[in-house]
Amino acid sequence: MSGNNYFKGWYFKCIGNDTTIAFIPSFHCSSGKETASLQIITDDAAFNIPFDSLEYSEKPLSVNLKNCHFSKDGIKLNIQSNNLLINGNIKFHGITPINYDIMGPFRFVPFMQCSHSVYSMRHKLEGEIVVNDRRFNFQNGIGYIEGDRGRSFPDKYIWTQCCFDEGSLMLSVADIPLLGFQFTGIIGVVLSGGKEYRIATYLGAKVRHIGDNTITVSQGGYELTAKLIEKKAQPLYAPINGVMNRIIHESASCKAYYKFSCKGKLLFEFTSDRASFEFEYKK
Repeated sequence: MSGNNYFKGWYFKCIGNDTTIAFIPSFHCSSGKETASLQIITDDAAFNIPFDSLEYSEKPLSVNLKNCHFSKDGIKLNIQSNNLLINGNIKFHGITPINYDIMGPFRFVPFMQCSHSVYSMRHKLEGEIVVNDRRFNFQNGIGYIEGDRGRSFPDKYIWTQCCFDEGSLMLSVADIPLLGFQFTGIIGVVLSGGKEYRIATYLGAKVRHIGDNTITVSQGGYELTAKLIEKKAQPLYAPINGVMNRIIHESASCKAYYKFSCKGKLLFEFTSDRASFEFEYKK
């Protein structure tokens, strides 16, 4: 990435039988000065651990922060920082990539404020992590991996992700500035019944409703609704021109409602208490 102000980060979500943890390694550059961090969000807490540097590759995906390693094969953690002790291993099996880049043709557009990647919609977990004296078990768990890169998070956006029986979904809707113009961008993937459904601005997707913690989008015969019912939001740092000084709020595991139909046929409708949600869309 060129320029003096930018960031790049990855999101590794791990869902156990009774808990959820998301790990967010990232690096950020402002005025030529590069820093790195690892944010960790659980059901009831969030941690931000600074690092001097970060090493990564995209093919294959590999992210290294000192004694911590993240890849499509799993996560290894060994952190002793201030009053925080974290160690353990989680192995990944059965990575499920999407059919093609989530950004579609927008991946070729320069000057995008923020671009997105989806590495795995769903995969199996085994292992455990200990945070201080608390043990998180992920045997027979489920995982999800995505990433972001650019200069800043959008001012207004909604993001949600949820794994469900043999399926997974991700939806992001944001106000996008581009070359002096502003438009509402949509990217989403639904994996259900062994089939991938893509919903995106570049395929004709439109927002039908935003408000009351609810978003509804449609595209051709598809309609997807996501509603945040009960948040468990924790504070996270997000970039503004490469500097991690914006506070957003994410529920790594909260109660949400989803409904998806195709040409009037209901494909699924459910409420989950293991959803992830960020509703940073204030009118």
